[in-house]
Amino acid sequence: MQPAELPRKLGLFDSAAIVVGTIIGAGIFLVPNLVARSLPSAWWIVFAWVFTGLLSFFGALAYAELGAMIPATGGQYAFLREAWGPLFGFLCGWTYFFVVLSASIAWLSITFVTYLGYFIPMGPMLCKAVTVALLGAVTLVNYRGVRTGAVVQNAFTAIKVAALAVLIGAAFFGSHAPPPVEAPGPITVSGFGVAMISCVLTYDGWVALSFMAGEVKNAKRNLPLALALGVTAAIAIYVLAIMAYVRVLSVSEIAGTARVGALAAERVLGAAGGKFVAFAILMSILGGLNGWTMTAPRIFFAQARDGLFFRQFAALHPRFETPYISIVLFGAWSALLALTGTYETLASYAMFAAWVFYALTSLGVIVLRRTQPDRPRPYRMTGYPVTLAVFALVAAGFAVNTFFATPGPAIIGSLFILSGTPVYYWWKSRG
Repeated sequence: MQPAELPRKLGLFDSAAIVVGTIIGAGIFLVPNLVARSLPSAWWIVFAWVFTGLLSFFGALAYAELGAMIPATGGQYAFLREAWGPLFGFLCGWTYFFVVLSASIAWLSITFVTYLGYFIPMGPMLCKAVTVALLGAVTLVNYRGVRTGAVVQNAFTAIKVAALAVLIGAAFFGSHAPPPVEAPGPITVSGFGVAMISCVLTYDGWVALSFMAGEVKNAKRNLPLALALGVTAAIAIYVLAIMAYVRVLSVSEIAGTARVGALAAERVLGAAGGKFVAFAILMSILGGLNGWTMTAPRIFFAQARDGLFFRQFAALHPRFETPYISIVLFGAWSALLALTGTYETLASYAMFAAWVFYALTSLGVIVLRRTQPDRPRPYRMTGYPVTLAVFALVAAGFAVNTFFATPGPAIIGSLFILSGTPVYYWWKSRG
């Protein structure tokens, strides 16, 4: 007989590792280049990461209140369903399956294979084979149990943090020539806005833990705590890494190379620095890839249990107690996007769609406080309503800015979200 619910097997450390491991990817090694082009000042570059880290922390606080109040599998889907109705929950899951999360996983797998080529030269066919094998491996790991997935996540998170600690330590305490002294360039509001968007994207991933709220032990306590600890740790690591970069590289050097992490490592670790950073990026990607593969299928599992997705996705494995059909089919769809290259097109409007739902979910805190004032709230959002207003405005601003900056992807993303509406009513009529 299959269990009615997914078992709660994730402790506080496991939960925090999901947050840290899913946030920290290849971005911290590459994105500083984009930021330095918009902010020609070392201290403004550091401030941009501190500021956007705080914004992400405010978002995590909103999800912490919702997760402690509604510690259910599916997380964000469940929050939207409770606050705005099942249609909005469905549209979130619909978009996340076909576009947002599947495209992200496909992109991560392709990026992994690209950096693996730093060590093992591969032709096009071998690259595709390795991509499929990689997605198959992380799918199998999470198919075989949430504890198995958590152990792998903990390991890759520890490795990537240790690798960054080596780079940061070498920059602060190693012997190396200081960067050339440069006069700071002009700082503009538009330049800071562009830099902020790049920084915010490197923090994306803290939302993943909410998808597994139904599997966290003592979720009313551990979920808010894990979000706070995980996001705080990610902010600290990012800021220290950026400070390490500006300690060994000039702003013009950072702006002039896409391989910021590799250049900094070569400066402080010598010829082996490039390979070290390539290894660190591989570990970072694996942590992010495993984190999303473990968490995302829980959304579609929860939807299917509500009768709002293919009913097969609601199946639980009798031995491993995982939503194995959801895990396998999500992995297969992600692999198809990676092999066909369609993930590149989808990625252009995936982030727009994601931030639309981030804004709606965070505003759900206000809705539920008004519609369900007597519902137990083990945690109430710190700094409410200011912290909520700041995050919601930034999330909404991100989506609106996309319409002006890249209207094509924003329009297509909006149409895809809306395309789920008739599908929702069709599924609802079947129930």
